[in-house]
Amino acid sequence: MAIRRYEPWGILNELSRELNRFQQGGADADTSSLATSDWVPAVDIHEEQDRYLIEADLPGVRPEEIEIHMENGLLTIRGTRSSERKEAEKGYRRVERAMGTFYRRFNLPDSADADRISARSDHGVLEVTIPKQEKVQPRRIKVEG
Repeated sequence: MAIRRYEPWGILNELSRELNRFQQGGADADTSSLATSDWVPAVDIHEEQDRYLIEADLPGVRPEEIEIHMENGLLTIRGTRSSERKEAEKGYRRVERAMGTFYRRFNLPDSADADRISARSDHGVLEVTIPKQEKVQPRRIKVEG
């Protein structure tokens, strides 16, 4: 009999992700992550006055193993965390950290400036900075008659 980690909120989290995908447009929503992800990193999203900030927990993932793409208003973060083969000590082995590929997608608002997105990784935390576009000043249009 295999020992399996009990995750009481796992099924509710999966249901929530599926509902979010459905609300984001059905066919355009990302359904491929179910087949392409071995694990899902935790992510915080902050909106500040001049930018959006995405912080993802990626311990053990080297920066060169992270790919970030921006296309049609979708920001995709993908990568791999490699596993190290460790010899079992006295016949016991316990592995709780997920290894393999991860995949996350985010719909960006129209105010995001896709041309100035930047990313950096520091101590296992990926920080993606998405600047907001400069606000266009309203102008008065003269009606001639």
